[in-house]
Amino acid sequence: MLRKKIIMVALISLIAGPLRAQQPTVTSLMSQALRDMPGKEGLVITVEYAPGGSDPIHRHHAHAFVYVLEGAIVMQLQGGQPVTLTPGQTFYEGPNDVHIVGRNASSTQPAKFLVVLVKAQGAPVLVPVP
Repeated sequence: MLRKKIIMVALISLIAGPLRAQQPTVTSLMSQALRDMPGKEGLVITVEYAPGGSDPIHRHHAHAFVYVLEGAIVMQLQGGQPVTLTPGQTFYEGPNDVHIVGRNASSTQPAKFLVVLVKAQGAPVLVPVP
């Protein structure tokens, strides 16, 4: 019985390791309170997807403006169609949108994009949706 548990833990670790490696890298570039919009802030971040990387289903409770810097990404909001974006293209998510697809379009090349968020001060950047 102990041997089976050890094998299961080892297998889960082997599976989870690559999954963790696929998580996006988020870098905060700037955060600024918006004085003419009390309780709101602007946040500028970059998101990097490893080859094959993706986001969980989520929402932002913010206005999110996306600008692709490198590679190609696939974005889809609940109720919408998936779109593939390349450098120089943009995407918008509203405060009530559920982001059901956010992933690197390539399994061999990384992708990077800039995001400008207008959100409530102190609110999380991303809220997972079960």
